[in-house]
Amino acid sequence: MTALRALVALAVVALATVLQVSLFPHFAWDGIVPNLALLVVVGAALVRGPQFAATLGFVAGVLIDLAPPADHIAGRWALALVVVGYLAGRARQDTRPTAIATVLTVAAASFVGTSIFALSGLLLHDPVVGVGEMLEVILVALVWDVLLTPFVLPPVMLLFHRLEPAQVAYR
Repeated sequence: MTALRALVALAVVALATVLQVSLFPHFAWDGIVPNLALLVVVGAALVRGPQFAATLGFVAGVLIDLAPPADHIAGRWALALVVVGYLAGRARQDTRPTAIATVLTVAAASFVGTSIFALSGLLLHDPVVGVGEMLEVILVALVWDVLLTPFVLPPVMLLFHRLEPAQVAYR
């Protein structure tokens, strides 16, 4: 990966994180905001594959973990987004994904990522919400992420597709 590709990927994740922690709290639904960083990681996974997406997921997760007003043990989102990037990248097909497959991938990734974050809080004795409220948070986060999919994923996927190096034909 060239330095330019890495800088563009970092800039997209940083922009998503800034919007997620500064703008979207004003539109929160029961205090829950959409996870734009997760959507960027899923978009990268569908275009570039599991290795790139897992690496980008780690960077995105660390940014979310450290961005104010983080009130949890650092590393929980990093773990969740690494797993999301890897799994979504493994779901990638060599053909262009359909809209339904993309939305289903986002829904699964949102469920997995939010669940890992919530369960890691229980394991580390760092719960922000109780177990009963956790299911509601996971469901609302999933709905938010699916609703924003048509607005976020197409430009993100186009950007990562354009950043992808040209395939070399071997004889």
